[in-house]
Amino acid sequence: MKGTMLNEEIVTEAEVAAVQIPVGNAVILPAGSRIYITQMLGNSITAATDIGMVRITREEAERAGICAPKPVGATEPGELSLEQKVWNTLSSIYDPEIPVDIVNLGLVYSVEVIEQKDGSNFVHVRMTLTAPGCGMGPHLMAEAEAGIAALEGVSEVNIEFVWDPPWNQDMMTEEARMQLGML
Repeated sequence: MKGTMLNEEIVTEAEVAAVQIPVGNAVILPAGSRIYITQMLGNSITAATDIGMVRITREEAERAGICAPKPVGATEPGELSLEQKVWNTLSSIYDPEIPVDIVNLGLVYSVEVIEQKDGSNFVHVRMTLTAPGCGMGPHLMAEAEAGIAALEGVSEVNIEFVWDPPWNQDMMTEEARMQLGML
């Protein structure tokens, strides 16, 4: 297992499933590929490769020996509402090209938790992308769906992409603008 550092050259020990940025095409990097990790945030890694920028899931990176397993952290306090746990989950998803999570980028418009008759919960998320044609949209959606579905008590998840209002930089939080040097 490698001690992974940002911008350090890494040679993959095994094939690695990845997604090309920004088009969203699935690719397989062969064993022995040279990669340079540019971002390790949340549950994904952004890397520069010979074929361009790619996004690799944390699990895939661990499996392929690119990075050590993420340390098991403390669990969320039990007193958080399911809605807050959903927001926290969404806050752990990062744009592959911008080192800011999708909540602080202003991409998540709303979260609705609807309790079902059987006591389980349906979660509906309305979100957008920085641009309607973004090829990474399906991958961000899948990451959000999987993270929310893994929360205790969630029986169904619906992620809805909306384009009204269209996203603009004013929707970013002050924290995001500071992080990007915009303030």
